[in-house]
Amino acid sequence: MKPFIYISSLLLVFSFGFKQDDTKKYYSSTGDIHFFSHTEIEDIEADNHKVKTAFLPSTGAIQFSVLIKDFEFEKALMQEHFNENYMESTKYPKSTYSGEILDVKSINFDKDGTYTSKVKGNLTIKDVTKEIETVGTFKVKGDVVNAKASFNINPEDYNIEIPSMVSNKISRDIKITIDVDYK
Repeated sequence: MKPFIYISSLLLVFSFGFKQDDTKKYYSSTGDIHFFSHTEIEDIEADNHKVKTAFLPSTGAIQFSVLIKDFEFEKALMQEHFNENYMESTKYPKSTYSGEILDVKSINFDKDGTYTSKVKGNLTIKDVTKEIETVGTFKVKGDVVNAKASFNINPEDYNIEIPSMVSNKISRDIKITIDVDYK
């Protein structure tokens, strides 16, 4: 039942966010998000290879939906702490991003090449929404568009509480990297 609810809500997000008269849409359900936290004591990183995302080349509207439990860590204990203590993934099961590729008209989706554009939108984690702006790189090759971007977040901005006993192990400047092949 949970996968059905997740897929249904994803379809609703994508359909409400996009006009029905737009004909061409790019999708991926296997996008990658990587996060990296570096301190003098420890590096922490995780990957999520099940990112759901779509964008419209006609308007630049772009959306992401990420299940928190799909982040994979090298150490099982880190993954458990991430889900139970920091992200509370049972209470807040997903993170979303809804925004716009600002200079989408400068990207020729019919011609192979590499293009850049600012991307701006709202990132929601644990029911806290903050505006994120970064530069995305879009590599067009045939009918595939590879999109890459990175930005930094502070966990405290999203009500992610870091206990004092481990505060020196978790950075307040976490790098998020996105790599998606859209079709």
